[in-house]
Amino acid sequence: MIRSGEAGERGVTLEMTPLIDMVFLLLIFFLVATTFHQTEREMQIALPTAAFAGPISTALREIIINVDAEGSIIVNGRIVEPQDLQRLIEESVAINADQKVTVRGDRATPYANIVRVLDICKGSGIQEPYLDTVPGAPD
Repeated sequence: MIRSGEAGERGVTLEMTPLIDMVFLLLIFFLVATTFHQTEREMQIALPTAAFAGPISTALREIIINVDAEGSIIVNGRIVEPQDLQRLIEESVAINADQKVTVRGDRATPYANIVRVLDICKGSGIQEPYLDTVPGAPD
């Protein structure tokens, strides 16, 4: 037989209000954290595939340079001219000698467009620019 407690007798209770507050705070945190995307990585660039793609090198202040199918150079979501790109990289290397640069070229663009960006990187002091590819079987 289940006996109801007397007026002065209370069992162990668990306060739900702080628990619900914490769940909502965590939910909001994860929603906000997942909506921050890197603009460069969301661009409509069809990357070529590579059978042995290396690990993606990410630094805190990595410069991501996109080359679209028409050969336009895009940094931080805006089209830049080659001389502006060179100035940007030189300024970054002056601040951080170990500056990381990733070049993402559309598979439809002529390789000469990508080489032009790589030449700018090398001429501006970047020792090893990283070429971004998609892991998978070669085309």
